[in-house]
Amino acid sequence: MRRITLLFLIAFSLFSVNSHAQQYTIQILDSTHAISIRGLSVVDNNTIWVSGSKGSVAKSTNGGTNFEWYTVKGYEQRDFRDIAAFDSNNAVIIAVAEPAIILRTKDGGQTWKKVFEDTTKGMFLDAMDFNNKGYGVVIGDPINNNLFKAFTVDYGNSWISLHMVDPGMQLKDGEAFFASSGTNVVATNNKNNPFIYTTGGKTSRLIYKDAFYNLNLLSNKESTGANSIALAPDGKNAIVVGGDFADDKNAEQNCILVQLNKQPVFTVPETGPHGYRSCVAYINNKQLISCGTSGVDISADGGKNWQLISGHSFHVCQKAKNGNAVFLAGANGVIARLQY
Repeated sequence: MRRITLLFLIAFSLFSVNSHAQQYTIQILDSTHAISIRGLSVVDNNTIWVSGSKGSVAKSTNGGTNFEWYTVKGYEQRDFRDIAAFDSNNAVIIAVAEPAIILRTKDGGQTWKKVFEDTTKGMFLDAMDFNNKGYGVVIGDPINNNLFKAFTVDYGNSWISLHMVDPGMQLKDGEAFFASSGTNVVATNNKNNPFIYTTGGKTSRLIYKDAFYNLNLLSNKESTGANSIALAPDGKNAIVVGGDFADDKNAEQNCILVQLNKQPVFTVPETGPHGYRSCVAYINNKQLISCGTSGVDISADGGKNWQLISGHSFHVCQKAKNGNAVFLAGANGVIARLQY
């Protein structure tokens, strides 16, 4: 009897895990444009913006049922690696490589105004983020090993560059940021610590309260290190993902859990994501999603354990700022929604 009971409990446990996994499905919404999408901003359950290569931007105001596509005039050959949207009319995009460009629209993407340009040799913008009061930052690859940052306090209408006046933020040789999903910086609502950053490459570190902390992620190669950081809704925890994009099925040292105390406390998952991951996002304080070129994982326990739900390639995933919808985007113009 005891053996029968034990077998029943094991079978029930396996059934529960499988049932739990089956409630997550990915619905492809659009795959009509031959571009790479790395910028994704989800305002609410209906309003989704994406940006990518070939000067492309798209917007949906009906939850992804339809997308309106734009090619930004004069920037047809630029790659817009990140986008930040505030509503269906206002959004900001960044163009990587020199000259570094930031553009802003106030009419839903019909026209774009250049609000920032930097022609410094070696410029390469990687990511940006905003808090809910319009305070934002854009980060870029280091110039003479100095971390590049530009700030805005007016929702991206004007910017102040700090790469010449902030020499204390030195990066190591071979250390930089990845422009893989626009998520290696996260804004907080803490005025004493408004932004948290993660670096990658030959060195991978967390920048928290203007101090550097080593991350126990794959490193020592230009293709390794942190790619993305997400902040939990409670503001007390964060998570960092990455790995090696040149070996995207390698699941070693690709995720770190962070408790945001006076100094961060780091732990590793019991079961990590199943390969290189370029983006991670909280669905709520317990549920998370992470994606990369080798698949999509879900965690239901705050990032301690991850389960592969799809082998489809995506670059970026985001939850609605005001809502519960979760969207993904990636190569070949693919835009998708997580059904859960």
